[in-house]
Parts: sequence; structure tokens; C-alpha cells
Amino acid sequence: MTDGRPRCGWGDSAPEYVDYHDNEWGVPLHGAVPLFERLTLEAFQSGLSWLIILRKREGFRRAFAGFDPARVAAFGPDDVARLLADTAIVRNRAKIDAAIRNARAVAELDTPLDKLLWSFAPDPAGRPRPATLADVPAVTPESTAMAKELKRRGFTFVGPTTCYAMMQATGMVDDHVATCWRAMP
Repeated sequence: MTDGRPRCGWGDSAPEYVDYHDNEWGVPLHGAVPLFERLTLEAFQSGLSWLIILRKREGFRRAFAGFDPARVAAFGPDDVARLLADTAIVRNRAKIDAAIRNARAVAELDTPLDKLLWSFAPDPAGRPRPATLADVPAVTPESTAMAKELKRRGFTFVGPTTCYAMMQATGMVDDHVATCWRAMP
């Protein structure tokens, strides 16, 4: 904490984390492209460090057409081969296939992605701020319901833990601990 600001325990362990923690994590995010990006990156993070994903984020953006769901939905076998050879991203076939499938699922939605995802955000008044990182859940009833609904609509790699991480990343929930500068009035 070279700037003296108290952060969530993970928020000052690397420069990328400081920037992400201070400027993005927990900030309400809307729009199909930004939400599709976060959902996709959270799926790619599964089993890995979020720091790896942050460091490869610009590579992901280039490789996945800026996370425009319509463009990604049109990806075919040549694009999959290109992605599997791209060292600027995490080269995992199942996750690449899931990103393309999820983009196609976005195209099939009968409601905007933004509205669908935010419909699962809990009432912030009903959630106490976590005192410590140990108080931050990995899964909630809302993230479980979101995962179930997304899977019903054809999405993959969207389990309750991935959905909750996306909810945290996009400000659907605010899990900054009570002593964090971002939590202070």
C-alpha cells in the first residue's frame, strides 16, 4: 500500500490488482459488450489466478473482437484454430468453445444481456458489508439462480462460483471489506 490506502486483502498484492481493485472491481457495469467480456474472462479464470487473466486482458480483447457478442458468435473453425495458437490468451479449447457458444446464446436472448444478468443482483440494503475476506462468499443463492438460468438459455462455463465472481466484478454485489477505502463513505 504505497499510497497509504487500506484495501481488501488481495487488492495491493500486484500493481494490476491495485488498479483493478481501485477502479473496476465492485463498480456497477452495464452494456452487453462489457458484461459479455466479464462473463467470458471469469470463465477463462476458472482454475487460474485472476492476475493471469488481467495480464492477458488486452490479448483477449484483440483475440475476441473486443468481446462484441455478435462478432464472436460468428467465429468458426478457423477462428478456433487461431485462438488455440494465440499465446496472448489462455489457450484452453473448452473455454474458447464456451466463449463462442455463450456469444451465440447472447444472440438468442429474448431480453438484453444487461437486463438478464442484473435481474439477479440482490438488494444491497439486505446485505451487510463483509468485515473480512473470510466473510465473502464464493456462491450465493442469487449466483446459483443466475447460473441455472444461463445454462437453461444455452450458456456454458457459468457455474455459481463463476457467476458470483462476475457479480462482484460488475458491481452487482459490493464485497469490499469494511476497512477498505472503497467501502468507506
